[in-house]
Amino acid sequence: MRPMRGIALKLGSVLVFIAMSALIKLSADHVPPGEAVFFRAFFAMPVILVWLVWRGELATGLRTQNPYGHLWRGLMGTSAMGFGFAGLAFLPLPEVTAIGYAAPLLTVIFAAMFLGEEVRAFRIGAVVLGLAGVLIVASPRLTVTSGAGSTEALGAMLVLFGAVCAALAQVFVRKLVDTERTPTIVFWFSLTATCLSFVTLPWGWVWPTALDWVTLITVGLLGGIGQILLTSSYREADASLIAPFDYASMIFALVIGYAAFDEVPTLTMLAGAGLVIAAGILIIWRERQLGLQRTRQRKAMTP
Repeated sequence: MRPMRGIALKLGSVLVFIAMSALIKLSADHVPPGEAVFFRAFFAMPVILVWLVWRGELATGLRTQNPYGHLWRGLMGTSAMGFGFAGLAFLPLPEVTAIGYAAPLLTVIFAAMFLGEEVRAFRIGAVVLGLAGVLIVASPRLTVTSGAGSTEALGAMLVLFGAVCAALAQVFVRKLVDTERTPTIVFWFSLTATCLSFVTLPWGWVWPTALDWVTLITVGLLGGIGQILLTSSYREADASLIAPFDYASMIFALVIGYAAFDEVPTLTMLAGAGLVIAAGILIIWRERQLGLQRTRQRKAMTP
């Protein structure tokens, strides 16, 4: 285990994914989200395949024992991407990032509902705190009296729907890891998302401009690179150590949003994001404590 290397890889993946979202936002006003999903998924596959060849895992990485599991995971993950990409056309990048933090909180609820995972009072309280933060971020866009436009309200709802789909996708991933290797899950998601994106063709794909071609292909390449960095980070360090660095995405989103789109965060957005981040870190900390406790119990029972 090399914890500092794991942290560096995790931060690299977070930065790459935020940069990818910023590029999606650049073309979101005229490129349909389904078309953006296609570029994100299709052009990630060559990067993933090269990585598998380099690691000598091509044969094992493409072999699956649960094709239907990949289909359901792909359906939810693709929907999450599509809703999130659509929301970028209407909301500032930091707000989309903050509302997206609802996904890991909702995963706790869905894991209890569909996987039978035990959820104690501490985690329930942290989830409630985090979801309150998400509502604080989204409420100015959804409240009629605030003067928010209909497009902003639509954007907030799209990102919230995306968070729900992302949480459901994580539930399917938790089932897949019982039988599937991580490279297998990564590759088959990209392939499934590519195929599912064609369902949106009747909703008006456009022929990209020269700049759009460069932007959207870069989105796909960054998506593949980000996925590899993320996967590699968990090979180098414990998940409980590097998971909190997900929230560095807010810092990157604030910087990129201000520099590229002149987006100035509101105090309401920052306060809500702070609550969500605090809730996420509390859940991670609690899980680490429970993990250490289980380890001590196993050692005590070992003769």
